[in-house]
Amino acid sequence: MSADPKIEPFELFHRRYDEWFERHEAAYLSELLAVRALLPLRGRGLEIGVGTGRFAGPLGVEFGIDPAAEMLGYARSRGVCVAAAVAEALPFADAAFDYTLVVTTICFVDDPTAMLREAARVLRPGGALVIGLIDRESPLGRDYVAHQAENVFYRDAKFYSAAEVGALLAQAGFSDAIWLQTLTQPLSEAREIEPLAEGTGRGAFLVVRARTP
Repeated sequence: MSADPKIEPFELFHRRYDEWFERHEAAYLSELLAVRALLPLRGRGLEIGVGTGRFAGPLGVEFGIDPAAEMLGYARSRGVCVAAAVAEALPFADAAFDYTLVVTTICFVDDPTAMLREAARVLRPGGALVIGLIDRESPLGRDYVAHQAENVFYRDAKFYSAAEVGALLAQAGFSDAIWLQTLTQPLSEAREIEPLAEGTGRGAFLVVRARTP
């Protein structure tokens, strides 16, 4: 069992985590479609922070890493080739992938700059990085922050705004960022899949795609 307070809840409560996607199906499908809209349709892909494979599996991302070992069995059952590893030290060669995916993981990593540096390292020149995140400045993001201490998964997370993630991407050498947003309603009221919109500022769930030089 991991001693890392950010990882331990995902090992202890992995079933509860995975069932969230069924309890909030409309929100999950809205997120999934938002990621799908910016993810490359072909190529060799890696999800950093694959969790239970709820994104990599249906999106056809071949490889995934996660430090929470209990999560990897779920991802493997969803067709993902997985390895136990941290985002800041990926066990892959340089330029091994055409794209990398990071969904609701940036808020849990110890060093997002190191994660982005590693993502850039394993990407081929011109490869795509796709990040999905909860915008800290959205109503849902503010609610998560306000109730952080009560949430077993998010109590040690660090949420980011779109501007902060954009700055991190630029510092890591990524460019040509494209943003999409969805989830404008509270999770408790989400009953239907929400349409996508360009940009940021209204949706709680943001997806950004940027490229390596």
